[in-house]
Amino acid sequence: MTNANQGNAPIVVGVDSSEASLRAVRWAANTAAKHHAPLHLVHAAGFPDLYVGSNVPPPEAFKEELREKAWESLHQAKRVAEQIGDIQVEARFETDPPVPYLIHASRTARMIVLGSSGHTGFAGMMLGSVTLSLVSHARCPVVSIRDDYDEIAISDDRPVVVGVDGSPLSERALGYAFDEASFRGVELVAVHTWSDADSEFAFSQARLYYDWEPLRDTEERRLAERLAGWPEKYPDVHVRRVVVRDRPRHELLEWSKKAQLVVIGSRGRGGFRGMLLGSTSQALTHNAHCPVMIARPEPDED
Repeated sequence: MTNANQGNAPIVVGVDSSEASLRAVRWAANTAAKHHAPLHLVHAAGFPDLYVGSNVPPPEAFKEELREKAWESLHQAKRVAEQIGDIQVEARFETDPPVPYLIHASRTARMIVLGSSGHTGFAGMMLGSVTLSLVSHARCPVVSIRDDYDEIAISDDRPVVVGVDGSPLSERALGYAFDEASFRGVELVAVHTWSDADSEFAFSQARLYYDWEPLRDTEERRLAERLAGWPEKYPDVHVRRVVVRDRPRHELLEWSKKAQLVVIGSRGRGGFRGMLLGSTSQALTHNAHCPVMIARPEPDED
């Protein structure tokens, strides 16, 4: 949780003219107010140096029109953010392409927040290769806010849900999830799934040591071990443990119907293996009923 613990580390939001972007701004502003963190609204234009198939640069008038539209979006986003609460809001226009700029910004950000829809620009990030680039290289969590989520509520008593599989990234996801639950004053639901077909754990040394205890008991004990120490760090957070024989994709989607945030790791082992490249991550980013926070590894874990 390097970035999250950096005192005044800002929450950075990608801004364009879409409704998804404005929902992302509302969510990020609400989160910034809870964290007492500054909010940075960014439109990264990525001006083309040349027209496609041409050696002629775009006219300055074209660039100026893009700048004006960008600033209109930023001013609207700033007005929306300032209505949420007493937070420090900064709006900036950047000529760099979105991915390189946001990757650089992630080194000092608390989190990167993106709206997602079928549009282009920031709003389409969670549906394409741009998001995969951010998730692969960002140094802080990436949060997806879809344009079809319910309107962001200032006061929300729904829990934060985290997927736990025992990997180092799962540990980082737990840290971010406890942090969010604490700042939001809500319960944390730790979800661990298992399957009878999971031979890695069915024949594990831990299970053999306990004389072939029932597999469910093994998985409940494993979750308890993963949670050990966290309640002492966050005594204000009530933790509900959920251990179920199911696919992580299905269980987390079900929990997203009654959660205000789902936190997962970008890579994992066991049930959460390869989340950002496989069906589980696709299901969550496309179908979750609440915002999804994707935890990132430390640089030496990449």
